[in-house]
Amino acid sequence: MEAQTRAFNRSAIVAASLGGLLFGFDTAVIAGVTEALRGTFGLSAAQLGAAVSAALVGTLIGALGAGPPGDRYGSRTMLYWIALAYIVSAIGSAASNGLAMLVAFRFIGGLAIGGSSVLAPVYIAEVSPAERRGQLVGLFQLSIVVGILAAYVSNFLIARAIEGDLAWRLKFAVAAVPAVIFFAMLLRIPHSPRWLAQHGRVAEAKDAILKLSMGAPDRLLAQFGATTSSARDRLDWRFHRRSILLAIALALFNQLSGINAILYYLGDIFAAAGFSAVSADLQAVAIGLANLLATLLGMAVIDRIGRKPLLLIGAAGTAFALAAVALIYTLGRGQMLLLPALILFILFFAVSQGAVIWVYLSEIFPTAVRARGQAIGSATHWGMNALLAFGFPIVAQYTQALPFWLFAAAMLVQFVVVWRYFPETRGVSLERLEGTYERK
Repeated sequence: MEAQTRAFNRSAIVAASLGGLLFGFDTAVIAGVTEALRGTFGLSAAQLGAAVSAALVGTLIGALGAGPPGDRYGSRTMLYWIALAYIVSAIGSAASNGLAMLVAFRFIGGLAIGGSSVLAPVYIAEVSPAERRGQLVGLFQLSIVVGILAAYVSNFLIARAIEGDLAWRLKFAVAAVPAVIFFAMLLRIPHSPRWLAQHGRVAEAKDAILKLSMGAPDRLLAQFGATTSSARDRLDWRFHRRSILLAIALALFNQLSGINAILYYLGDIFAAAGFSAVSADLQAVAIGLANLLATLLGMAVIDRIGRKPLLLIGAAGTAFALAAVALIYTLGRGQMLLLPALILFILFFAVSQGAVIWVYLSEIFPTAVRARGQAIGSATHWGMNALLAFGFPIVAQYTQALPFWLFAAAMLVQFVVVWRYFPETRGVSLERLEGTYERK
């Protein structure tokens, strides 16, 4: 029986983490279709930016809207609807007969990405032991980078096998397969015991604790109850100011690294340096592999080294790599160093901000408002993401170097802010953290 419950615990976390795989796939698949969309629909640079960022508007709305129903109905329930939205988006995007239809279905996919970025990490954090919480919530980020790599590999294989209009349609359609698997696996996981206890469903909470192999039900319920009575049930600037500011800062710097703008326009970035489309797709696979390996390293050390040291290492490393990319474009030479520089950037990003962001956001808010607090961080993340996705091709068409100089400068600012203001959360229970962050 013990082996069965441990297996169920792992499957529950893996099931929630699959939302990250779809998150990553949808984030990266667009990089392999931007040129085809430009040709198919005759898009200008501004229209292409709008086509890419339209999904991110949905992501922003999804992130903002997921918090209240997540706290009310539970993360697990809302993840069902998110899985369905992923399925609809994949099929609809592939079948689009015009830009407006594509934007509409990408918007639906954006709602799903935003919702999963809020609710999946919350669920995993609430069912994980404190000493392994960083690693287990990190599975969500690992799933994201697996999804990114899967999108790059899928784009490359489809581009090699198929030509014409069908190719970009298939690149979108592939995402329906993991979305169906995600939905099927969600049917087997229970609600978070912390959420059940918060809502007075004690018997269900005990049953969920046993199914998730979290420990002794009575002891854990007493621990949950100790904070439930004093936790504020509304997200309030007066009581949660520090958590809100940390969430906003972390999310802003995550996007000001340029990570998603680079991933969305990776094909264009290589094309601007003189690489062919097939060569760009292949080099994107190399970047995806580097992302995966560095994320695995980040997961291995996040509960040993801690969140803050990783953020500091990553800020310094990404600043250096981004400055190298900017210098290549500024000087107009050394194009063969572009791939190594981008890989270096991905390595430092994935081992630090990539591994830390969803873990840290899921730790710094009380149980009663955790989904809503996570929504603030996620919405900030996606709002800045949409802004950069829209603006990157517009700025890059005049000067390819400028965006990378700006990203590098932002990482230097992040180093100072993290060093001065970010506390460490490694190994501390969620209940103890509530007392640390909540202003009485």
